[in-house]
Amino acid sequence: MDLSSLPISPTELYELIAVVGGVGVTGALGVLFVRRARAARQRQIDAVDEVPAALPRRQGAPKAKSVEPEPEEEAEPDKEEAPPPRSVRASSAHAPAHAHKERAEEPEAAAPEAEPEAEPRSAQVIPFPAPAAPKEKKGSALAPGLARTRSSGFIARLGELFSGRKELDPSVVDEIEKVLLTADIGVKTSQKLLEEIRSSLSRRELKDPDAVWAFLRRRSAEMLSLPAPELDFSSAKPFVLLVIGVNGSGKTTTIGKLAAKLAGDGKRVLLAAGDTFRAAAAEQLEIWAGRTGATIVRGKEGADPSSVIFDGVKRAVTESFDVAIADTAGRLHTKVDLMQELQKVRRTLAKAAPGAPHETWLVIDSTSGQNAIAQAQIFTEAMAVSGIVLTKLDGTAKGGVILGIADQLKIPVRYVGVGETVDDLRRFDPEEFVEALFAPLEG
Repeated sequence: MDLSSLPISPTELYELIAVVGGVGVTGALGVLFVRRARAARQRQIDAVDEVPAALPRRQGAPKAKSVEPEPEEEAEPDKEEAPPPRSVRASSAHAPAHAHKERAEEPEAAAPEAEPEAEPRSAQVIPFPAPAAPKEKKGSALAPGLARTRSSGFIARLGELFSGRKELDPSVVDEIEKVLLTADIGVKTSQKLLEEIRSSLSRRELKDPDAVWAFLRRRSAEMLSLPAPELDFSSAKPFVLLVIGVNGSGKTTTIGKLAAKLAGDGKRVLLAAGDTFRAAAAEQLEIWAGRTGATIVRGKEGADPSSVIFDGVKRAVTESFDVAIADTAGRLHTKVDLMQELQKVRRTLAKAAPGAPHETWLVIDSTSGQNAIAQAQIFTEAMAVSGIVLTKLDGTAKGGVILGIADQLKIPVRYVGVGETVDDLRRFDPEEFVEALFAPLEG
């Protein structure tokens, strides 16, 4: 390159090159210096952040944003999260000596605050059964056992006549008469109810299905509510109960269930197996004795029933049993000689224990319908029957027979059987029974 052709001299050119090079080196050094300064500043900032990070950071405390964070800003989040206990507010001079104690006291200070919150939750879980009890109808427990009587018996047939009617015409009243006369309550009781309906209700009430229905319900309860002494198995010791009835009525099963109930009440029970003629009768009663813990006295097959019962009751007296229940052979009510044998058993009991038997119960199978009324009439002529036990109500639609028995014989019903279990032998409550019998058509 020819330097002589340039507008400047070579000397000036070299000076210009030197100036340009100096500016470039200076700029590069300046950039390098600035980068190093920034790196040093960053290390200082990082060194400041590492100080609080090395300390145990409280949960929820915000990260420091400045080189020298203000203590007030870190203390405020701690106060919002959980107030310190009183022991922490003591002077700093005592803090090191009681540091572990303060930490142990923190859960105790928090516990009283947690308890008020737990009480409302537990109160919501606790059930309140008391208000529900009045809503349940009294006869609800008997209702399943009387299902067939309600659905197919005379109550159901009357309900069909009344259903959907706002007024009863004379023809419907005649239908009521047919239902009652063909019901299992018996002709005499049916005629009595019909006469009372016509004489007790006004013409306007006779046209009102609700009025007729309410009258039948009330009269049924009155027929079943016979005056009778309260049943008290503690009124004598031993309390002697004689059980009679026809074959297959459920005598032995009733005795076994009753023994289970009495044993559950803490009473010592003795069973006298006076049914010595029926095959396996004593064995059946012995099984019940084993289930209930009762004592059984039995004789040989074909032995004299009176002697077996005498031995049983005599033992009950000697060994201070609470209750003695005497089973007897089932017999047809048409057999005069067998009915006379019951009178012999009764006289024998009086010799074994003064005042015995204290109760004589006739067990009646409700499935026999109106025939049960005829049975009861003959048994009561031969024996001083003081109570009725009506069995097998759950298996028949003829439960209305109980009205005829109570109305015609004036003998109180003591127990009813509505199932197979021990609990299904229930003490008879007239109001409860009528409630269960009429309830499905009332609501």
